[in-house]
Amino acid sequence: MLLRGPDIASPRTAGKYTVGVPMWMWVNQSAETFGPNTASASAGGITVTATARVSKVVWQMGDGSSVTCNGPGTPYQASEGMAESPTCGHVYSKTSAGAKNGKFPVTATSTWTIDWQGGGAAGQLTEIRQSNVQVAIGELQVVR
Repeated sequence: MLLRGPDIASPRTAGKYTVGVPMWMWVNQSAETFGPNTASASAGGITVTATARVSKVVWQMGDGSSVTCNGPGTPYQASEGMAESPTCGHVYSKTSAGAKNGKFPVTATSTWTIDWQGGGAAGQLTEIRQSNVQVAIGELQVVR
């Protein structure tokens, strides 16, 4: 069973984000990056089956804040305008100009919950996986 870190769809490294504007965060879902992922193994007449699912994704935003999302997040649609994400989002309050390379390092950490059973027993395991992205946060100013 292969379990990977979150497949970050947003924020994107090539994206440009703005102070004070809601950022929607979400991950693409596949068996290896979000689950469910099921595998079985047999030995000595005993078969064990395990199913893994991501139970949460914790985002370290690079500005000192952390966001915990209990699902994959909601993909942004242009029709949402400036609304905040209903499931997983963040609003930056400062630019990334002072950060290394002018970008904040964002880390998404998924917690996998693995339920297994076989041979008359059952249990649960936890695994942690991470993915990273760099995001540039700029600032808009009114010019008169």
